[in-house]
Amino acid sequence: MKSNHPKALPFLFFSEMWERFGYYLMIGIFTLYLKDADKGFGLSEKEASDLYGTFIALVFLTPFIGGLLADRVLGYRKAITIGGILMGIGYCLMAVHSLAALYLSMTLVILGNGFFKPNISTLLGNVYNSEEYKAKKDEGYNIFYMGINIGAFVCNFFGAALYNIYGWYAAFIAAGIGMFIGIIIFWIGTKHYAHADVIKPKSDTDMSLGKIFGVILLPSILFGLIPLLFPSPLVGSVSTDAFLFGCIPVIFFYGRLLYKSPQEEKKPIAAMLAIFAVVIAFWAVFKQNGSTLNTWANNYTDREVPHALVPVTNSLQLAEKIKYEKDSVVLVDNQFRPIAVDGRILQKEDKKVKKPDYPAYFKNVKASKKPKEGEEISAFNTNLFQSVNPFWVIILTPLVIAFFSFLNRRKKEPSTPTKIAFGLLISALSCFVMVGAVYASNNGMEKSSAWWFISSYAVITIGELFLSPMGLSLVSKLSPPRLTSLMMGGWFLATSIGNKLSGVLSSLWDSYEAKANFFYVNAILLGCAALLMFVILRWLNRIFEEYK
Repeated sequence: MKSNHPKALPFLFFSEMWERFGYYLMIGIFTLYLKDADKGFGLSEKEASDLYGTFIALVFLTPFIGGLLADRVLGYRKAITIGGILMGIGYCLMAVHSLAALYLSMTLVILGNGFFKPNISTLLGNVYNSEEYKAKKDEGYNIFYMGINIGAFVCNFFGAALYNIYGWYAAFIAAGIGMFIGIIIFWIGTKHYAHADVIKPKSDTDMSLGKIFGVILLPSILFGLIPLLFPSPLVGSVSTDAFLFGCIPVIFFYGRLLYKSPQEEKKPIAAMLAIFAVVIAFWAVFKQNGSTLNTWANNYTDREVPHALVPVTNSLQLAEKIKYEKDSVVLVDNQFRPIAVDGRILQKEDKKVKKPDYPAYFKNVKASKKPKEGEEISAFNTNLFQSVNPFWVIILTPLVIAFFSFLNRRKKEPSTPTKIAFGLLISALSCFVMVGAVYASNNGMEKSSAWWFISSYAVITIGELFLSPMGLSLVSKLSPPRLTSLMMGGWFLATSIGNKLSGVLSSLWDSYEAKANFFYVNAILLGCAALLMFVILRWLNRIFEEYK
């Protein structure tokens, strides 16, 4: 790390890197595991997307609670440690193949992330609050964000190799081990950020913890039960309705926070809440990386390993063998949806239906490119494509930092809200790249080149770098000191709602016969969010200049 950054940065960097190693290893195989009819749970695309969306939504909803408890009671280091241990146990428990173990492990990861995620970001911001390092805060968050993505890039190679050699359980255990390594590193460096771990004094305008649990969390649970009274789901599924209704009291809490805050705090809180609302659209599209885009990589992308690389992938166990034979393990329709009768997915042993004359991977491979009967190909594991986004983050982060440093030296660097606005606009353009992939593949009737997938991620990664680390930095800059972790929880609440909506959008994938229309919808969603952000940008910049 650069010498003009605090000594705490390398420890927080590597702690977060290993934590993200575990999380993204798990999330990269999660929907694949759920849909695996042989060694997973055999869920349909819609069922897997809905569960995935609910899971990642709750993962980013609990930081509201974790941030609050860290601010008022636990302190940041203790909260981070509790969170890391819970997540590590949760990942390891996923290795047990049962629905009970799956839901328990998901619960532990959801609670653990609530304690870990907002507080390590807040602790980093506190370290940069001194006059010596304040001007380097944006750069520090960018470096920290690169650590996240180094972990996210590396993990999928471990996940692919362990799955190919041992199976799903080994990959999940590796995720847990990565999390425990992160916690060990965090405690080794604790002396460098102990001074920044300060519990905030309670203000007269703050709700007590008992009141928060009584008037916010309990109502959230009760609101979440309301959809059970409806004859049919309002938004896709009962779980989606329950989540969105459950968010209402939490949103009310932030509205009350704005209303009750002292006059000098109202403007920065209002600005943050406005940005939180707008960036929901970004997460609704971006977080489809583990669902829709995983499906595109698995079913519609040419994953065959070039002959020159076969020895390398074989030795590193990074490719799966797919044999071309006259039946499939799981029967699928034209859109790769498992064929089911009476709720049960049909297997190759079933005699009731006509079987495809090829495994699912070869469904949309040109006849001239299909191997002979009994031959097999080497295909990159699908989860390796989850490393494309972090790869671009690692490559592009230094360039983005250099670009903004160049503008800063010339007094032309855009404000943090302006960066977020352009991040939304750039992200919208990535959807049009995927539209190109749909047309190039004849609406999925043929395999598309992996370069479409890679190019789309290159574009949305630029948007991500303009938006995500800048959001963390903005919260750290604008938040009143007594509310920093709580407002960081608000950022993750917006992320949570966006994550759930990503699952809603992904669950509609099968309903779009013309797949280009699916990506057009995503582009319109991001385009509208970008337009709204530019409309309020002047107001945001005035507040930012006054309170940063």
